[in-house]
Amino acid sequence: MPTSRGHLFGRSGGRCGYSKGQGRRFGNGAGAALSDSNEDNNGNGCCRGLVVVLGLLLWGGACWRAGGAMTPRHRHRVAGLFAQRERAFQESGSREGGLGAGEVRRRLDEYGPNRLPEAKPRSALVRLLSQFHDVLIYVLLIAGVVTAILQHWLDAGVIFGVVVINAVIGFIQEGKAEDALRAIRQMLSPRAMVLRDGHRQTVNSDQLVPGDVVLLQSGDKVPADLRLFRVKGLQIEEASLTGESVPVEKCPEPLPTATVLAERCCMAYSGTLVTHGQGEGLVVATGADTEIGRISALVANVEQLTTPLLRQMAQFGRWLTGAILVLAAFSFTIGVLWRDYSAAEMFLAAVGLAVAAIPEGLPAIMTITLAIGVQRMAARNAIIRRLPAVETLGTVAVICSDKTGTLTCNQMTVRALALADCDLTLTGSGYEVHGGFERDGREYPPGEDALLLEALRAAALCNTSAVAFEGDACRLSGDPMEAALLVAGIKGGLEIEAENIRYPRTDLIPFESEHKFMATLHHSHAGEHFIFVKGAPERILEMCDRLRGAGGDVGLDREAWMARMEAMAARGYRVLAVAVKPVTEHQLELTFDDVQQGLVLLGLFGLIDPPRPEVIEAIQVCRRAGIRVKMITGDHSVTAAAIARQVGLVNHSAVLSGRDLDRLDDAALAQRVREVDVYARVTPEHKLRLVSVLQGLDQVVAMTGDGVNDAPALKRADVGVAMGGNGTEVAKEASEMVLTDDNFATIVAAVEEGRTVYDNIRKAILFILPTNGGEALVMLGAILVGFSQFPLTPVQILWVNMITAVTLALALAFEPSERDVMGRAPRDPGEPVLKPLFLWRIAFVSVILMSGTFGLFIWVQGQGADIAQARTVAVNTLVMYEIFYLFNSRYILAPVLSREGLLGNRYALIAILLLILFQQLFTYWGPMQTLFGTADIGAGTWLLIVLVASSVLFLVELEKLVIRRRIRARG
Repeated sequence: MPTSRGHLFGRSGGRCGYSKGQGRRFGNGAGAALSDSNEDNNGNGCCRGLVVVLGLLLWGGACWRAGGAMTPRHRHRVAGLFAQRERAFQESGSREGGLGAGEVRRRLDEYGPNRLPEAKPRSALVRLLSQFHDVLIYVLLIAGVVTAILQHWLDAGVIFGVVVINAVIGFIQEGKAEDALRAIRQMLSPRAMVLRDGHRQTVNSDQLVPGDVVLLQSGDKVPADLRLFRVKGLQIEEASLTGESVPVEKCPEPLPTATVLAERCCMAYSGTLVTHGQGEGLVVATGADTEIGRISALVANVEQLTTPLLRQMAQFGRWLTGAILVLAAFSFTIGVLWRDYSAAEMFLAAVGLAVAAIPEGLPAIMTITLAIGVQRMAARNAIIRRLPAVETLGTVAVICSDKTGTLTCNQMTVRALALADCDLTLTGSGYEVHGGFERDGREYPPGEDALLLEALRAAALCNTSAVAFEGDACRLSGDPMEAALLVAGIKGGLEIEAENIRYPRTDLIPFESEHKFMATLHHSHAGEHFIFVKGAPERILEMCDRLRGAGGDVGLDREAWMARMEAMAARGYRVLAVAVKPVTEHQLELTFDDVQQGLVLLGLFGLIDPPRPEVIEAIQVCRRAGIRVKMITGDHSVTAAAIARQVGLVNHSAVLSGRDLDRLDDAALAQRVREVDVYARVTPEHKLRLVSVLQGLDQVVAMTGDGVNDAPALKRADVGVAMGGNGTEVAKEASEMVLTDDNFATIVAAVEEGRTVYDNIRKAILFILPTNGGEALVMLGAILVGFSQFPLTPVQILWVNMITAVTLALALAFEPSERDVMGRAPRDPGEPVLKPLFLWRIAFVSVILMSGTFGLFIWVQGQGADIAQARTVAVNTLVMYEIFYLFNSRYILAPVLSREGLLGNRYALIAILLLILFQQLFTYWGPMQTLFGTADIGAGTWLLIVLVASSVLFLVELEKLVIRRRIRARG
């Protein structure tokens, strides 16, 4: 359907046949070429002819994409890609009747089948083994081996079980790149209609070769990259490849080499869908040489970055490994050289100290915390495909969003209507029929305006789309823009089916790019006879000589209406004009002569793919959270700027196009990308480059998208976010997260959950490490004092580490979001897990745990208890310390001595009850006593344990108070 976009009037996306104001016009003759000069608009035929000659000379010597010598593999792709039809056939060695059977076989041997090459994937064994390549995993494996050497098989089994579970989860999540490539391959059409030896044949698409002639019709999936040489109303849906929000109208005219992908009207690309009309094209690229093949190669070659959490935990694992080895070596040396322990005794003691220092339960807690985040996000319509991406969302500083279908509804909507005496605004979004009309910001009743109803009726009757109601739902079929006109009519109170019955159509002239309009002839049962016409505004204005006003028909001021049209186009609208012409009752057929003149203009419709209503608020939330939103789209600059202005991007006035990006080196782009939030007419390479440049500025980047063209950038981004409803399988497979409701606002909810997950992981670390520190200090203190028997055995240490991790630390994974979670700036992805505050807290609490545990161990022995009872007291003291410290850990700095702090997490209360039950079994059950070397203790001892252990709750709260006061004093 012809429209106006910016200054590209009267066509879908500004492709072919007619343009004005931006220095780009496609010639009407078979040999006309598109000029890149504004002078072409002055009718300079010599300039246009010169471009034809230069274009023909250039095609033989350079590849349109990168320049330089052409390889045989690319020769057929380049030859005649945008050149004249005769030149295309000549360079490809083909003809309009198609190739012969022998030539097809020869070319199939030369170029190979029309399918994407499959890279050999890593074997399952290699993928599985790679999951163990982590320093912290090495530490756990060493701990398991040492525990097995000590013949504590149960504990060794628990440690190995944790390692295996983590490896299995990672193994299942692997293989995303292979899945993405397979999804791209499945987009190729399985069958194609071709001309060979002058006869039509249906062949498998993988048997197509460069030089084949392919026939297209509505509903076909384009099987290869084609240079179109004959079209009849051909429109192709290219949204998944270019980001264009409506089907693209095709034409056979040649184009210059610099034409961007989204404006190559003479090309049809593999994997896109024919929505209207017919066409014939010459195959110029197959398999990996197609546009979709090029994107497939980009996806395969994109380096996938690790997440901030994985980087931090890898660093933490290395630090922890070094610290444990140093501490074990120190204790061994001190024990042998100073305390005169034997080497064998100190070896076992050093092993116990190392086991005490290793947080065996931490990887499992991290995995479970991330998994709980996945469940929470799924409840909010965000499906996580890669577990660490949950936490990465919490560090996102920039969201690079596609426009079509992500920020917008991907449904054309009439938003503006210009009539003779007023300009009206329509409310509602997409194909939702609930909405109305406004004039100067006030509600406007359409039923009282006969001129408005006539304009709506003209747009609804001069229309080939259809509407059907299923209950309250409205289902539309046909061209998206025509469907939008039907919705506008319904908002105005028209009953579309009744209007078609009342004014039956007797003839029509379908829309074609050559004449840029559609016309229908109607004869009503009430004796009314008229022609309705709609199309490109500048074409319709040429055909009109009168204007319908409230008081009747008046003279038409074309310049004034052109100015109104340009004003609508400057706001990003695609503009359509509608007109009427009365005829006699005897006219039953419609010819072009009937509509060339004498029409009466009714008005102009402004259509746009509108923003989702919830996106505006979501972007405001992002701004408050310190997250910058950038729009990256294949659509026109004017439309992109209009949508950016409506959704409230920080800098919506400055727009960089794909050509602008090509002119900037990486240093200049790095400077511009800090300022510019809108990027238009971009290719997959541009999207990938923008994401990479932002990452080079130490920004954690989330990339949203739904098309094939988004896949490379989705994979490269720290968090790739695909649309689950309208998104392609390629985009989903290349992403970390899929939105089931295709709602940009869901990303904000996911970011909130991501920040909460990271907070909870930090709380778990801050809870677990002091336990290990306290145990290690107990063992080290026993060595320094020279005890003949240590307060804790390795198996008892493992019990404390694992049972408290499974119960108490796991409860922290269910902590709700803190109140200011979306009021703070994104955290620095480079900051270490253990900041100075954490190191201090770990040391402070470790000393408290060591003091109480060591003290009670010595006191009980002094009361005449045997070593089994003393160790039982020591273990239970450690566990009770952790129970009280769990409450402190719920808030890192905020006070916890309140009803919400003590009772706000029911999972923590359940965990405490379970742990107390486990400790009773540990202390009194015979099999456990045998396994862990414990003994019965009395009620008085329990009371003493609780009194001593409760000290940590009050001491840490006092420490928090001091830190808060210092922070307030500094700030």
